[in-house]
Amino acid sequence: MKQSEVKGLSTAELQEELGKAKRSYMDLKMAHAISPLDNPIQLRSMRRTVARIATELTKREQ
Repeated sequence: MKQSEVKGLSTAELQEELGKAKRSYMDLKMAHAISPLDNPIQLRSMRRTVARIATELTKREQ
């Protein structure tokens, strides 16, 4: 998810997306621990998506 997409969402939508992204990241991480992923860059991408969403939520709290 791009930064421009994150900024366009409401706070409630961001919280929902954050939960989904965290679950997806944990699933990818577990799958990678069991057997290597075909594209391990997915882990980095999901981790950065989680960070983008969390950062935007923190900005909005201030």
